[in-house]
Amino acid sequence: MSTYQMVSRHVEAALAEASKEGIADDVVARCLLSEAIRIFRSGRPIDDIAAELTAAIDNLDEDAPLSFIRP
Repeated sequence: MSTYQMVSRHVEAALAEASKEGIADDVVARCLLSEAIRIFRSGRPIDDIAAELTAAIDNLDEDAPLSFIRP
């Protein structure tokens, strides 16, 4: 099993559990983002974390070409 598949399985379980409790997916997503940042901070410099998040933001539009190959 890939790391992505493992994490995805846990995220789906968290979403299902939250749904049963009446918690919106958006709230779960914000909590997951906070946890990801907490994990990043345990071993990466803040500038590196900011670059990682900026790259994710720059590529939010799945229909646009990836930012690093845009003219």
